[in-house]
Amino acid sequence: MHLGEALRFSINALNANKFRTFLTALGLVIGNASIILVVTISLTSRDYILEQISGIGSNLVFAYLEVGYRDAATVDADFIKIADVEAVRRQLGPRIQAASGVMQAYDSVVVAGRPKDVVILGTDEYYARVRNLVQLAGRPLDSSDVSLRHRVALLTERLAQQMFGSTANAVGKTMKLFGLQFTVIGVFREKTESFGLSELARETVLIPITVMRYFTPQERVDPMYVQATGPNEVEAVTRGVREVLESRHRAGASYYVGNLSAILDAAKNIALILTIVLILIAAIAMVISGIGIMNIMLVTVTERTREIGVRRAVGATPRDVQHQFLMEAVLISVSGGLVGVLCGAAIPLSVGFFTDAIQIQFSWLSVFVAFGVSLVVGVIFGLLPANRAARLNPTEALRYE
Repeated sequence: MHLGEALRFSINALNANKFRTFLTALGLVIGNASIILVVTISLTSRDYILEQISGIGSNLVFAYLEVGYRDAATVDADFIKIADVEAVRRQLGPRIQAASGVMQAYDSVVVAGRPKDVVILGTDEYYARVRNLVQLAGRPLDSSDVSLRHRVALLTERLAQQMFGSTANAVGKTMKLFGLQFTVIGVFREKTESFGLSELARETVLIPITVMRYFTPQERVDPMYVQATGPNEVEAVTRGVREVLESRHRAGASYYVGNLSAILDAAKNIALILTIVLILIAAIAMVISGIGIMNIMLVTVTERTREIGVRRAVGATPRDVQHQFLMEAVLISVSGGLVGVLCGAAIPLSVGFFTDAIQIQFSWLSVFVAFGVSLVVGVIFGLLPANRAARLNPTEALRYE
């Protein structure tokens, strides 16, 4: 039997039971669509998580003193100083984009006629760059604010709204910090919300670190941030920052110097494990669909036993019978696979028409893999019924009622 003839016979046989064919192929539709959607969801969620982590600070290295049980004078001498930040800039210059220090204090400001405790951070002109801050209104700190000790302040978006009604209204207004008048020069927010897990709270004020020094009993930079020039430099910069700090302080001082690489690696591993688990679930759906095809084809062989006997009697070989039933199984799986691929691809590709907030990472490789798997499922699970049909005795098949 020629391939075209086998294909024609198979299509006619499947058309004779359209509803049963549809239900059998439905499992492949769901399985193929699941594979594509699973891969798309995994890639999109992985990229979103990595983007959020990177949004805290690109290629970021941070350092602070690990305080133990030591006397106050020793601890004060061990704290990271402004001079240490400047030393890092000098010694690691070609490898870093910026280095910034943070000094922290607390004070009360008047919000709607009532005092409210807020976080006051003393920092410099490089802080906005290393922490990926988004400027909503006004301007950030500049070098003259730091060197000339200007009494200027930047507010977080939430604090600006609470105090002045909006971000735009806050610029140019004055507020009292530590008993002195400060001019608000800008409003900012974090690119990625850290929910108070960093030094930035939702109600935070930034002032020049040189001004903050007048209001703190100790010069304590905690933490120091350093931004490497690229991902390949992060580990080298981490080692360099530790060496600079250890060389400028006593031998017993212990500093924690870390970066986001470990967090990024953990996020990648979690995304990989999630992808594998979801693909296994989709694979189980495909296997179940294959079992459904095999079951239906076995029933079909039983129902068409007499037809098989007639075909064998008029000259069809066992291979011809085998090819026809295998062709039917493959047609079911391929047609279901094609519809599943179309559904699985259409859903993520259509998301862009409704929102730009989420960047969908679509993998065309998943389309080819899903279709290839459906074809393999049709061949593997169609072989048993096809072989059973081919082995039927023609005489017994003709007597079958």
